[in-house]
Amino acid sequence: MQIGSSRLTYHPITESDWPFFLALYQDQNVMRFVADPRDADEIRRVAFNVRLPPWQRGSKHWLCLVLREKTSGDRVGVSGFIDRGHNSAEVGYLLSAAFHGNGYGTESLRAICQAAFALGFSKLTATVTTGNLASKAVLEKVGFMQEAILRESYYLNGRWQDDEIFALLPPAGPAATEG
Repeated sequence: MQIGSSRLTYHPITESDWPFFLALYQDQNVMRFVADPRDADEIRRVAFNVRLPPWQRGSKHWLCLVLREKTSGDRVGVSGFIDRGHNSAEVGYLLSAAFHGNGYGTESLRAICQAAFALGFSKLTATVTTGNLASKAVLEKVGFMQEAILRESYYLNGRWQDDEIFALLPPAGPAATEG
């Protein structure tokens, strides 16, 4: 599977990405809408190691791709998706705080969605904790539409949070408009 975009390269996460991944997951600016603080051992066990095996359609773990700037080679973040069954995948992304506001979230999400649709997924979903306006804006720029709010479905920051569920269907091709 080849994924590309104008300013970023994408490669499956490897052991050498651990220091970057750890820094990303320990940055409260990045994680404040995602997860409560965890120590390095827990991050490695529940978030990093499970993303290392090779991914293929039907895998029970996330396809986790490291995003790098083409010009500098700097790691920007991670993005990917997980097969949720029924021809559906859930997408996700985390960007280093140093790269927020540069359009990399939108660029990488578009590329990830194209790749998922090319693999034959017919629906992509994303979950955003209410209040995460930046992630919501990225999803909407790419064309995701809000489908639901799951009230008090996620425990974060010492209280129950609402989750907003977004979805994207593949673009309609010429065959879809004929008839």
